[in-house]
Amino acid sequence: MLVIHEVSKQTGISVRTLRYYEEIGLLFPTAKTEGGHRLYGEEELKILQQIVFLKTLGFRLKEIQPLLNESWDWAASLDHQLAFVQAEQNKLKQMESAILGLQHALTIEGSLNESLIQKIIKLSTQENGKKQEFRQQIFSETDLKLIQKLPNINRNDPHSLEWISLLGQLRELKESYDAGSAPVQRIIKRMMEKAAEEYKGHESFLEKMWDIRKSSSQSEQLGLYPLAEDFLHFIDQAFTIYEAKNISKGDPQQ
Repeated sequence: MLVIHEVSKQTGISVRTLRYYEEIGLLFPTAKTEGGHRLYGEEELKILQQIVFLKTLGFRLKEIQPLLNESWDWAASLDHQLAFVQAEQNKLKQMESAILGLQHALTIEGSLNESLIQKIIKLSTQENGKKQEFRQQIFSETDLKLIQKLPNINRNDPHSLEWISLLGQLRELKESYDAGSAPVQRIIKRMMEKAAEEYKGHESFLEKMWDIRKSSSQSEQLGLYPLAEDFLHFIDQAFTIYEAKNISKGDPQQ
């Protein structure tokens, strides 16, 4: 038999918690000494181990007590708990996606406002079914595969991170330079290089994506990051200038 302080020392469970378990009828001591000290035997220690194990599975204390009964329906209870845990995981994934989206939006925009935050959260929790339905309406099977390669504001892969960085640099340059300036054109050049590397032979897909990108409603339906209209216009100008310069030079990539 162990007194409560010895049980606490062996299990790492505080004396206060053990007393609380007794208070709510979850775990009673075997007996008490003449001095009023709680005593716990082997059976009580086994029950305590069960309680700790069930807590690690995510069961709440009020759900644990009936589980300690040997006649309890373990199969149904575990099925229910698994569904609960999976639902919580989905919630956490949505939270992670929203946080990544906000971090990357900050990289692009330099600051955040309430309107943008709401858009990012909506984008992160947007139903995949609706996005997929819209995609199937306007894209071919080949295009649908290419969409999976697009950079995503809610991901941390190197491909997405470089596009996010380039957009952030471009947004910052926009404050001090015009679309045809050398610093802006260097960023556009890298963007064109990346597009050529990743979508070579699929120029029509890129043109379609750019047309969608310039439409705020279609961009939202497709789940694209909400770039400001004036920023999109600036990028469009910069691309037009870049293409015109390279065509005049006879750039073989054009």
